[in-house]
Amino acid sequence: MASSASEEALQASFLKKLKENEGALGSDPGNSGSVAGSADSIDLLKISTSGSSNSNVVKTSNGVSSNDDDDMSIEDDDGDDDNEYDYDDNDDNDGFLYDDDDYMTLQSHFDNVNLPPGVEAPLPWLNDPSPSENLASTKTLTISDLPPCSSTVPSESSSSTKPADSIDDCIIQNSQQFKQFDIVEDFSDHHYSRMGFSDEQPPKSWAKRIQEEWKILEKDLPDTIFVRVYEARMELLRAVIIGPPGTPYHDGLFVFDCLFPTNYPKSPPMVYYYSGGLRLNPNLYECGKVCLSLLGTWSGKQNENWVPGQSTMLQVLVSIQALILNADPFFNEPGYDTTYVGAEGQKRSRSYNEEVFILSLKTMMYTLRRPPKYFEDFVLGHFRNRAHNILAACKAYTEGTLVGSVSGDAAQNVENSGSKQFKSSVARMMNMLITNFTKNGSTECEQFRVGA
Repeated sequence: MASSASEEALQASFLKKLKENEGALGSDPGNSGSVAGSADSIDLLKISTSGSSNSNVVKTSNGVSSNDDDDMSIEDDDGDDDNEYDYDDNDDNDGFLYDDDDYMTLQSHFDNVNLPPGVEAPLPWLNDPSPSENLASTKTLTISDLPPCSSTVPSESSSSTKPADSIDDCIIQNSQQFKQFDIVEDFSDHHYSRMGFSDEQPPKSWAKRIQEEWKILEKDLPDTIFVRVYEARMELLRAVIIGPPGTPYHDGLFVFDCLFPTNYPKSPPMVYYYSGGLRLNPNLYECGKVCLSLLGTWSGKQNENWVPGQSTMLQVLVSIQALILNADPFFNEPGYDTTYVGAEGQKRSRSYNEEVFILSLKTMMYTLRRPPKYFEDFVLGHFRNRAHNILAACKAYTEGTLVGSVSGDAAQNVENSGSKQFKSSVARMMNMLITNFTKNGSTECEQFRVGA
């Protein structure tokens, strides 16, 4: 009864917050120089609030930095450290990270929330289509919903006439043939759809430069980054980045919407991260802000900043993957590499990686439930192919393996690591993953199920 009351209270709080902000949905998106974009990027259903609006900018050696609070403002010079994150083992906030059942229950409540394009609920991919579109496309995707060899969300009538084996074969085929770079049409759900040139015709010189960027991406994208650009809105771009092996982000999918500003390349691109309300990295904020010197969202060293005519969108995407989604994100927090050294630093980093991994698993599940437009086949195929490896990694972590030290289905560094709370949370997450992966078409996942 207490759990049910808690869920109802959370849901009521979110709905009240949404109602209070209804008038803000149609507001001016702001100018293109803002850090994370526009009024659209405000997390209308954000649970937590910051105790201070101050934030600091501290230079670090890897060109990434985070601010002390979750506000979208950039920096303040008063040097207030009151909001410094403390990853002490007795942190009272740790309970939120492990409240998996409440989180997933709440997620299901928002499966059909009707929000305008570009507005993020506590969980992403909840943007229902316009009334003129087929309402069947708003349901949670499963393999039975997909017609053969289609990369779009179908109507129920087309999917119900095809046998399951045929649908399975086509999901695998579409996933294997999924292009790393492609040009698409519908931009209505893009976070920056109301910014940029909108209905205006961009200058020819600007369009030529963007076409050059497209060619670079098509030619040189690494095989773990996938990009879609928009024929009618050349300033918009969407990227899905696979979490690198050897990190707490391994096997995860992380989605970013990007905007080439009207004065590009004089100014760097703007980038919005679909967080789903989860803070799984010091440089990726719940509000969607991406903190990276290359983007101008903090003052980095001269060679780390955006260089007009030299820096590219490809460089931005690779930097996000390599510098932000790294093996020790704890040290992305400015000053932590010198404040916490030796054994103490390693202890805190490992503890933070455990928290991050739990959040990454949650990100996997809601991305699977609500894949971003034009990436449906890729998302379904990716998690079908990686299900066993993900579950094997979870099993290894419950047995004491260090987070991030699993390659494929083999543990590289087995030791008595991990708190009891972390192991218990991973075990509960495994059962939810098994349910979701099986629904997605993965087989033989039940061998990993943890007994009640």
